Amino acid sequence: MEIDMRGLCPLIQVFDMENSLHFYCDLLGFEIVEKSAGGGWAWLRHGDAELMLNTAYDEGERPEKPDAARLLAHDDTELFIGCPDVDGAYEYLRRKGVDVSKPKVTWYGMKQFSLQDPDGFGICFQWKAEHPPSSLKQT
Repeated sequence: MEIDMRGLCPLIQVFDMENSLHFYCDLLGFEIVEKSAGGGWAWLRHGDAELMLNTAYDEGERPEKPDAARLLAHDDTELFIGCPDVDGAYEYLRRKGVDVSKPKVTWYGMKQFSLQDPDGFGICFQWKAEHPPSSLKQT
């Protein structure tokens, strides 16, 4: 018997829930599906993409500023989001003042650009390139 899977919804730990909700909802366009009464957890959705946010600290335990060692570990996590109009998404985010890298076509044939969320998690918008690099074209 095969496992019937219907999606994937990563959970990431955030320092400031309101700041993260602003980023994911107001800038990227996610909508809140559900949120805990205390505001320490939120489930977000944008089309088929889902994401859960959880505060990294219990109420009353959060330090004044993010712990640099904890943020450094976020370099190991990147959210890859399918986006048919990579160039349009890039222009939209750039106009909103978001620091984004220019779209490029990778050696493996994906057109993509990257940015970071307020907690340092990488986000990559990508889609299969119409014209992959010549080294990938079949002869």
